[in-house]
Amino acid sequence: MSNEIKTQVVVLGSGPGGYSAAFRAADLGLDVVLIEKYSNLGGVCLNVGCIPSKALLHVAKVLDDAKDMAAHGVTFGQPEIDLEKIRQWKDKEVVGKLTQGVGGMAKMRKVKVVNGYGKFTSDKTIEVEGADGNTTVTFDNAIIACGSSVVNLPFIPEDDRIIDSTGALELKDVPGEMLVLGGGIIGLEMGTVYSSLGAKVSVVEFADQLVPAADADVVKIYTKHNKPRFESIMLSTKVVAVDAKDDGLYVTFEGKNAPEGQVRYDKILVAVGRKPNGHLIAADKAGVNVDERGFINVTNELRTNVPHIFAIGDVVGQPMLAHKAVHEAHVAAEVIAGKKHVFEPRCIPSIAYTDPEIAWVGVTEREAKEQGLNIEVANFPWSASGRAIASARTEGKTKLIFEKESGRVLGGAIVGINAGEM
Repeated sequence: MSNEIKTQVVVLGSGPGGYSAAFRAADLGLDVVLIEKYSNLGGVCLNVGCIPSKALLHVAKVLDDAKDMAAHGVTFGQPEIDLEKIRQWKDKEVVGKLTQGVGGMAKMRKVKVVNGYGKFTSDKTIEVEGADGNTTVTFDNAIIACGSSVVNLPFIPEDDRIIDSTGALELKDVPGEMLVLGGGIIGLEMGTVYSSLGAKVSVVEFADQLVPAADADVVKIYTKHNKPRFESIMLSTKVVAVDAKDDGLYVTFEGKNAPEGQVRYDKILVAVGRKPNGHLIAADKAGVNVDERGFINVTNELRTNVPHIFAIGDVVGQPMLAHKAVHEAHVAAEVIAGKKHVFEPRCIPSIAYTDPEIAWVGVTEREAKEQGLNIEVANFPWSASGRAIASARTEGKTKLIFEKESGRVLGGAIVGINAGEM
């Protein structure tokens, strides 16, 4: 069975960027079709990314806070952890409610949702292969919001004990010994969860610091605070081989802090980044340029080289953040509706929901120096903060980067509890 639909705007992908673009375009009076390959809207973020990870991080925080209070005169008994109940709560009460809510908002705005895998067949048509047959969508304007996928390393064998971020969020079990391969935001957040649940977690990172995108002095505070949490933090080190045996995963390391010989783990989380899905949508059929890595270059109006086709979110480049995609979505939808709007990437904050949290916005001190900017840096240690002292969390600090001549703020960073909220 084949169907045909004509629309003013088609959005390919229903993650935070995709559904935000669809909803904004509909609010502006445009006829909108939203294509999603899965049965639920929300993309990676709502289903197997940002949202379920925050749910599990909440569990981890409660466990950690209860443990830490013993030093302040309040002692709790040993918690009983029911993984099945945690999974049910995460999937039904958190993810389920949010995806249902997104579906309801689409219906309320009369956004037509087409389920199936969409690919361009021309610069005016997308073919959607669905369970009930194919649908051809003819459009005036398109917004590509096809997201990204996890990076797989060629030397990592296929084994149920080797998981990516999606597998980590399934929380099938809590291993005895766990290796997190990649010391970026995703790896550290999941490492925090599994550590709080009782796993002995080690982290290996190829760069010379954790969270390589943030300033070293900020990350240093996080690293120092978390040395007791992790069994080991191996910086400037990489994994070169994994031997999957019946009794465990035997890992060979190489680099500055590599342990000698093989080290055995029960589970490995591979969190070495994500790759854009630009090559998976037949963009060439529409004449849209996609680079060798899968990224799509856009203007500050989010237009591709084909003026009536826009792209937003992970597929247009860093930072790969849901809130960045949402802002881009609003810009693209408003430009299509005839409004004047451009995207300004310098105001997009980045947050690691670790313990303590790390947040930064604008240029980092390292970037400012690389650009030759004449700057001054101000630091406020939380050891001088009454609130931090009262909370027994004085490890943090606040940092601002100024242009020396004008005093204009160019960037800032915070490391400490609730840093992401500030």
